[in-house]
Amino acid sequence: MTDSDGVRIPRWLKPMNRAMVAVSRIGVSLPMSLLTVPGRKSGKPRTTPVTPFEYNGIEYVLCGIPGADWAKNVRAADTAELRVGRRKRTVRLVEIPAADSVPVLREYPRLVPTGVPVMIKSGVVTSDDPDEFAALAGRCVLFRIEDA
Repeated sequence: MTDSDGVRIPRWLKPMNRAMVAVSRIGVSLPMSLLTVPGRKSGKPRTTPVTPFEYNGIEYVLCGIPGADWAKNVRAADTAELRVGRRKRTVRLVEIPAADSVPVLREYPRLVPTGVPVMIKSGVVTSDDPDEFAALAGRCVLFRIEDA
């Protein structure tokens, strides 16, 4: 499947995300968090695995697949729930302007190496080159995580 941005969304991504959500909900510790946000159309809670990371003391999350539904839902919501293991927080996700996201994106491959292979397999980037990630500014949405 290809989205409007020309990104090949791996067929295994949605089933894998569902499995990760299920495994996490039964208490298995994973190297990621669960983000739950109301659907922008249905209002029903939608949960997706994300990998928050810290840069210069500020917590962020990157939507590594351009046009992903979860980012669209976040834009429409006031708050979201971020679950790390059994700990839940109500958060607000603030979209970072493209120009301001460049230095953070440049560090993403170093800070979140587990996210790089999915982005490569999806055709978002071709390598873990920091310049390639910096060039994603304006294409992949970066959110700052704030406590609500």
